[in-house]
Amino acid sequence: MDRVRDLASKKAAVIFTKSSCCMCHSIKALFYELGASPAIHELDQDSNGKQMEWALRSLGCTPTVPAVFIGGNFVGSAPEVISRQVDGSLKQLLIDAGAIWF
Repeated sequence: MDRVRDLASKKAAVIFTKSSCCMCHSIKALFYELGASPAIHELDQDSNGKQMEWALRSLGCTPTVPAVFIGGNFVGSAPEVISRQVDGSLKQLLIDAGAIWF
């Protein structure tokens, strides 16, 4: 859990993913389209990936990837991020965290 929290707080936008996950790819593409450069942590390519996946699960992230943190705070997985994009609040969250500038 400490490693997840530490990584999540090191950059304004952080996404925990798996390289084979199509929703992870979509969420990363959305962030790039909005002008953000999130820190990406591929759990399936990290030696501590399984432990981080369990930590994400204990935070309530179901499914465990993609897990999105903005400003060090857990935002959610793909459904929550997409909902925020649809209602217009995702961009403001990224601006407030300093992940994008306008």
